[in-house]
Amino acid sequence: MILDNRGLEPPQPMMRTLTALSKLQPGETLTIINDRRPMFLYEQLDELGYKYETVERQDGSYQITITKG
Repeated sequence: MILDNRGLEPPQPMMRTLTALSKLQPGETLTIINDRRPMFLYEQLDELGYKYETVERQDGSYQITITKG
């Protein structure tokens, strides 16, 4: 699943992402695209036990692939 959060003001991207993650089964992956690096989201993901990888895209946005542990 891909969730495009570009154009949204904080905290909307984080809230949308956490809602989508709550629906994942262990081992499933969510990819999000954000305008900026989601620093506060990383803290939440660490606390919740998710694994993630961030890639900066050519347009300056960030693609984060998150896997539920």
